[in-house]
This record gives sequence, C-alpha cells and structure tokens, in this order.
Amino acid sequence: MGSGGREDALAWRLKQSPSCGTLIATPGNPGIARWAECVAIDPCDPTAVVALAREHAIDLLVVGPEAPLVAGVADAARAAGIATFGPSAAAAQLEGSKGFTKDLCARAGIPTAAYVRADSESAALSALDRFSIPVVVKADGLAAGKGVTVAMSRDEAEAAIRAGGDGPMVIEEFLEGEEASLFALVDGAHTVALASAQDHKRVGEGDTGPNTGGMGAYSPAPVLTPELEDRAMREIVEPTARAMAEAGTPFNGVLYAGLMLTAEGPKLIEYNVRFGDPECEAIMPRIQGDFAALLHAVATGGPIEPPPLSDDATMTVIVAAKGYPATPVKGGVINRVEEAETITGVTVFQAGTSLDGQQLVANGGRVLAVTALGRTLGEARDRAYRGVDAIDFADGFHRRDIGWRELERAS
Repeated sequence: MGSGGREDALAWRLKQSPSCGTLIATPGNPGIARWAECVAIDPCDPTAVVALAREHAIDLLVVGPEAPLVAGVADAARAAGIATFGPSAAAAQLEGSKGFTKDLCARAGIPTAAYVRADSESAALSALDRFSIPVVVKADGLAAGKGVTVAMSRDEAEAAIRAGGDGPMVIEEFLEGEEASLFALVDGAHTVALASAQDHKRVGEGDTGPNTGGMGAYSPAPVLTPELEDRAMREIVEPTARAMAEAGTPFNGVLYAGLMLTAEGPKLIEYNVRFGDPECEAIMPRIQGDFAALLHAVATGGPIEPPPLSDDATMTVIVAAKGYPATPVKGGVINRVEEAETITGVTVFQAGTSLDGQQLVANGGRVLAVTALGRTLGEARDRAYRGVDAIDFADGFHRRDIGWRELERAS
C-alpha cells in the first residue's frame, strides 16, 4: 500500500522474495508498476482495502505510509482475517501523536529530551520560558516529516508556534549530538534490529535551509556502532514494545527510532511506525533472504529472526522538483531513467511520478530516489551520482553532498 519511493523499494524487494507470487499495489505509481499490478483505490479507506484484499485472496498486506495506519486500515484488515504488516491505529499513535510518545517515554523511563505538551498557542508560548535556546517546536500530529522546527532564537520559536496555529504541540529540550535512524521489527512481543541509516533532512547542501521529507540517505550508519545499537535496542526499542503490549495495544510492524547520539548515550527523538523515506530505499538493497516471508512472520506473531544483511554500503540521492519543499513544479519531463539503471549497482526508485501518455513526468515534490550499492560508501556515492547525472530531468534538483559527514570521517 502506497505510492512513493519507499513503496517502490518495498515492492522491488518483495518481488524478489521466493515466497512472493502475485504482487498488487494500491494505488502505486509508474515505478511500482514495474514490479506489481497497480489498482487505484484510496489506501485510507479500510472498506475498499479489505474488499481488494479479499478479491485477490491476499495472504499478506504491507502498509507503506503512515496515514492509512492512523486511519485504522490495519485494524480493519486484521478483523477480516488478513495478515497485516503494520500497527493498529492505537499503536500507530507512536507516530500520530508526539505527545503520546513522550508520555510513554516518561512512564517507561526511556531516555529522551525533556518536554512540555501544549494544547494551545498561548500554552506553547508560555512553555518556552522553561527551556533554553536552541529549543525544538514540534506539531503533535502527522506532518510528513516537516513538522519540526529547531529554533535558534526566541523569535524563531515563537514564529514556529504561531505558524502551527492553535493545535497541540510539544516543546522540547534541544539535544546535542549526531542523529541516526534505527529500524527494528516488532511482532507484538519480540523485537529484532533490522538496519541503521542516516538521512539529510535539509533541502540545501551543508544541511542548510528548510526541512524536507529527506533529500538523501545512506546505510549502514557507522556512527551507530554495534555497541550503541545494542544499547538503543535495550534502553529504547524493547521497553517501548513492552509498554505497548502491557497497555493492550501491542505493536506490529517496523518501528523506526530517530535517535540522537548524545554524550550520555542514545536518546529517542521520535518514532515513526513505518519505514522511513528515503531510508527505506537505502536499506532494501542490503536485505537478503526471503523478505516477504520475514514480513509475514512479523504479521502473524513470529517468531522472527533478523535477516542477513549485505556488508556493502548504499546511498540514495533524492531528485526533487524545483520549488520543493514549498510548491514543487509538476509536469516536468523525465527521460533516461533506464540508462541510469545500466550503471552497476544502481536502481532508480520512483516517488512523485506519473505518466502523461507514455511519457514519465514529475507529479510531486520528491520525484526520484537514485540508489546505489557499493563496497564502500564512497563507491556507492560515486555510482549514485553517476546515476543522477545520467537522468534527463530539467525541472529537477538534488544535493551533491549526501553522506558528507561520514565520507569526511572515512577519508
């Protein structure tokens, strides 16, 4: 389920699984149509999703984006007896409400930033007095990865609060450190680490400019050492899974922990209840074995084992439409995607694309996710940018410095 670059990567990987027979995507996109039959229904309509799954005798439903999860699609599918990879609406509150997650962390002793929940603009403005600058202002609900402001001044913090209107917000302590993403599979009772990644949220090179849904990513994240990963699983992910189960809302699916690696150790920034985008595009080429069977085991309550991972590195470079993240230009012609994919190790996942007749055109902000596998991150970078340069998309732009921090450390 879904129509972005993440879902293209999931479909690509699922189609390679020995246990995968027929693959159907809804609503899909032209890239996903290379691996799956695309059916145009509303993925947030539980009744339509269940009807489609029954019509095709689906054995496993894999939910890509967060909106259908918060809308209760996984609940409806499970009630209909369909094995579903993705949490219930109640468990999806780990992403659907940042305040919910902060309160859970406080109860379970999970390391995270100090915070205040505010239900109005005036309460949020008052809460600023309890924090030093910089301070973090977050919209409480879903914001497609763009609802967070790291305010470097009081004026900037107040502006972010006023821009959010009178909806609920979370005001947080600013954490010093480097960010990393840890993806774990949870079958309700058990957790296993899947893979790590780092992404680049800012639109501009040098990690400058406004936040986006992500301009590129790489996997693994060497900064998240095996020791730190074990600690994050033990202190953050596993207690979260236990707390959700004890509350009667067990989590099922992939739990994406955004971590800040502080001087005191890993701390939770926030959870997502689905694969990240573009992190998913970077992770999928590293996963080996029968991925469909693994997700089916998660969906049906396990037991689950971590899949074998390639030792190679991957890099994903997002090609976005000009104007993104504000108002992207739509309709731009895209050519030579197939040429890019003749480069060793390169796969081009499609995100915001559509067809105008037979012509591939841009139909969103983030349009393509050019992904490359290499023996080192440097090799993956070189291949990814060769792929980007092979594509003809005059209305697109991209960053040239994805992975810069890690590449500098490795040099």
